[in-house]
Amino acid sequence: MYFAALLARTEDGWEASDTELDDVETLSDLADLAREASPDEDTVLVLIEQEDSWFGVFRVDGEEDPRIYVSDAAAARRSAYGELLLTDELLGREPGSDDGPDLDSLDLDGTEDGESEDAEDAEEDGTPGADSVPHSPVGDSEILEDLGIGEKQLRALDADDALNTIAEALGASEVLETVR
Repeated sequence: MYFAALLARTEDGWEASDTELDDVETLSDLADLAREASPDEDTVLVLIEQEDSWFGVFRVDGEEDPRIYVSDAAAARRSAYGELLLTDELLGREPGSDDGPDLDSLDLDGTEDGESEDAEDAEEDGTPGADSVPHSPVGDSEILEDLGIGEKQLRALDADDALNTIAEALGASEVLETVR
């Protein structure tokens, strides 16, 4: 189960709104959605979580480039919202490069999601495949540093309670609860 919320900083504190990401197809769409939440170009955070699996923070400060943090890239890669956040740059790849499997060389034998049995076996015994993504955090781990959540604290958060902990540190736990 997914949960996504926008937290926009205003002169009166943080305002939260439940957000629907079904129409968001690109990071640019997500940045536009975030910027619409703050006409004064204040800080806007998009907080996304998949229950007990991973969480992500997408931050926009006015017209600056968005900043992204994802707690577990491999877990996020298996979800539509997570995959939206996982850019080539975030994963340390050359933009536009295709580090994924060569579909022409795969023996697509009808296994689930078009994976070959060899790819499934590699996942099971832990050997990385051509499309490996780390089971670790990726992105800007200092994304919330100026808001009181340091790198160590962010990396230590459990996916099942991360958004509540972040909101509490920001003084926004009550407004986040109203949209949860």
